[in-house]
Amino acid sequence: MPPKGRIEVSDFYCKGCGLCVNFCPQQVIRLAPDRLNPKGYHPAEQYLESCTACGICALVCPDAAITVYRFAKQPAQASA
Repeated sequence: MPPKGRIEVSDFYCKGCGLCVNFCPQQVIRLAPDRLNPKGYHPAEQYLESCTACGICALVCPDAAITVYRFAKQPAQASA
């Protein structure tokens, strides 16, 4: 099973260029259709839960507005 995670986008730095949307292999990022950031752009947001925390979005973001968080794996429980 691939790792799971989430992203956090800084509205202050995001200029809504859409590179993260275009490069996300899981297609879980979109530009927020119903809100604007202080600069007047539609910022990126994660809208689906199937993020694998691959980090591609953070690598292609020209403004370093994306932070990727990877969930820790749960240890397998031995059956008694």
